[in-house]
Amino acid sequence: MASVTARGMTLCILALLNFVFVFITGADFVRFISFRAIYHNITGESPLCQDSVPWSVALRDSSVLKSVVVDLGLLGLFTVQHSLLAWAPVKQACQSVLGVLNRAMYCSTTALALQILMHYWQPVTDAPCLWSVRNAPWNTWFPLLCFTLHFLCWSIICSILLIFDYPELLGIKQVYYECLGLGDPLALKSPRAQRLFAHLRHPVCVELAVVLWLLPALPLDRLLLAGSLSAYLALAHSLDTQDCAYLSVQLHSKLRLFSLPQEGTAQNNNNHKEE
Repeated sequence: MASVTARGMTLCILALLNFVFVFITGADFVRFISFRAIYHNITGESPLCQDSVPWSVALRDSSVLKSVVVDLGLLGLFTVQHSLLAWAPVKQACQSVLGVLNRAMYCSTTALALQILMHYWQPVTDAPCLWSVRNAPWNTWFPLLCFTLHFLCWSIICSILLIFDYPELLGIKQVYYECLGLGDPLALKSPRAQRLFAHLRHPVCVELAVVLWLLPALPLDRLLLAGSLSAYLALAHSLDTQDCAYLSVQLHSKLRLFSLPQEGTAQNNNNHKEE
């Protein structure tokens, strides 16, 4: 019994360390995607682009080409990690070795790949921007609009992650169920829910697309980042009509839960009036 308890404590500690690492990486990713792109002037960073340099000159600049190669390599590293570990044969092999820690390992390696990408990312500042809002009054109002929409999108993303069972997505629930002897939490879900989770790898595609593309200025390195991640998000899921129908049913059921207390309150008020 002592060995089982020690194993359970070890699993819990590893799952919690994974949660902390993923949470910190998520906060860094928000800063990397939104803060740097919108507030680079406020923070005193160098300009994101040089509109005075023509594209014909910029694309022959060795520093620009070096930055582009490094950024593409970092994007390739993240894509390979995120796809390879989600590939069924590799996933089954990891599951046989790691057991309930498999999901936590996937999240940790994803967070590590993101940390490497953010740490070694090379801004391309010696090339023109594809667009840049600099004329008054839009140079003030458009960044404010971007900030508002970015904040809204990140709030929606956090809400969706909570709805989609955040502890299970990070591998905490698997460890908790293992310690209690309840088995795999995914196996307790309905077949239609399991089918949806198998097809929907990223439930926040639209919101991420907004924060990737909606910016006051779009330099070359951000084009590489937004284009690569948007293409990956579009190709990584395989939703069909059955999944959409299941999501519609679940949405209507959640909306009914919100409306039932109001209906019950109105009915009680009518009963009191009749009495």
